[in-house]
Amino acid sequence: MKTGHEVVVVGAGPTGLFLACELALAGVDVAVVEREAVPSGQSRGGGVNQRSAEVLAMRGLLDAVTERAVPRESVGGHFAFLPVPLDARPWRTRYPDGIMIPQDRLEQILETRLRELGVRVRRSTELVGLVQDSDGVEATVSDGRVRGRYLVACDGGHSAVRKLVGADFPGQAGTMAAVSADIELASAGETVPRTVGHISTMMRPGGGYWMMLHPLDGEGGRVAGYRAVFGGPPQAALPRTAPVTADEVAAALTAVHGPDTVLARLRWGTRFSDAHRQLAQYRHGRVLFAGDAAHIHLPIGGQGLNLGLQDAMNLGWKLAGVVAGRSPEALLDTYHDERHPVAARVLATVRAQRVIAFPSPEADDVRGLREIVMDMARLPDGNEYLAGLMSGLAIRYDLGDPDPLVGARMIDLALGTQDGVTTVSALLRAGRGLLLDLDAPLAPVHEVAWGVDRIPARVVGSPVGTDVGAARVLVRPDGYVGWVGREPHERPDAALARCFAGSAQEAPALLG
Repeated sequence: MKTGHEVVVVGAGPTGLFLACELALAGVDVAVVEREAVPSGQSRGGGVNQRSAEVLAMRGLLDAVTERAVPRESVGGHFAFLPVPLDARPWRTRYPDGIMIPQDRLEQILETRLRELGVRVRRSTELVGLVQDSDGVEATVSDGRVRGRYLVACDGGHSAVRKLVGADFPGQAGTMAAVSADIELASAGETVPRTVGHISTMMRPGGGYWMMLHPLDGEGGRVAGYRAVFGGPPQAALPRTAPVTADEVAAALTAVHGPDTVLARLRWGTRFSDAHRQLAQYRHGRVLFAGDAAHIHLPIGGQGLNLGLQDAMNLGWKLAGVVAGRSPEALLDTYHDERHPVAARVLATVRAQRVIAFPSPEADDVRGLREIVMDMARLPDGNEYLAGLMSGLAIRYDLGDPDPLVGARMIDLALGTQDGVTTVSALLRAGRGLLLDLDAPLAPVHEVAWGVDRIPARVVGSPVGTDVGAARVLVRPDGYVGWVGREPHERPDAALARCFAGSAQEAPALLG
């Protein structure tokens, strides 16, 4: 078995699998090690938000995800389960509703893509030790050793890598306890949702419990599987390590949905809390962290899964460039600089939602706050703000340029090129950067530098509009704008160096 690789990824959840796909797409020799013998088969993260849908479209994965999605109504997003749908359409996205897909199905899609790229997950392989040196990382695993120039920890909230490195993981312990479970029902009472609507319609209190219940597959009376997330006095009293039992789930179902709702089978269950922690640094020498290994929070609204996918998208092309020798190692520091503030904002947003969504019975002031937030969410500007916050569409990296387009996501415009009509996302499927010349005569694509393709194009009509407000746009491989030229003669040399080398100093004349 080969033991030497360019990158070792620890963990085969969505973050680790997607990161490995990004690296393999760029031609990096990557190994993925996973402690579990088989995929979990658990729904866990319930779907991808609007920005993650755009990310998956950029790599040609969205059709496969849509095919395996749970049918749902077009009902908008939510903030703190409030009964005010959030409308993401003002953010000019092709996917204003996001996509509801259980995590196990997403993992299957990503692992299939990874195999197509020539990489197989090394399962039943537990990390038990690691040592860094000046050339790489030597990992001791349960069946031997594996070495990489870099190692990326995608091994979840209880990350073994984080413990072995001794990384500082500040935050706060949990103050509430709840259960997440996949179940099957023998019978369903009238209050049990038959379809997936707005999340506020799937939340229900009863008998001292609260519960969110929604179908995972099928429609109407043919529904077999459900996702149940609930909490109550028994959950608050049980230790985190106590197994979730069928009797525990059945008691909550009866309390909330009545005696006509009968549990047939508990597929799996786990306990969670509202603990929140975030690594002080995402890079420790040649070891980097992504997903839940880097940040944990109350699992509300699928934010954790989406943070992880977007961590992987940000890190993948940078690490690939460094490994290939196209970019200096300093580029890896921009991963922490860009993603750490994004996760910190999500953790703060989740804590705010926890206060509003689960107020204590005596918290009259919180109930007043809840009413005010609902009123603000009903205002167009307030709704747009919250929609951008919850969808990830409002993320803007600080790239040192005050232009409002720079650092923001590139709108997935339709473009006319010499080869016909395409989209920005389709042009990004190879994982390369784009320099879009929107005022130049149509001509063949050619490489500029650092894996960036120069593409003369014209914006054409599409659901997300035709106005970009620039003559030239530099788009990074992760779909964020690195530079804009308002005039055709403006040159992106310094921006190319800043985006792909981590510094704009002594930028070479790359365009001739």
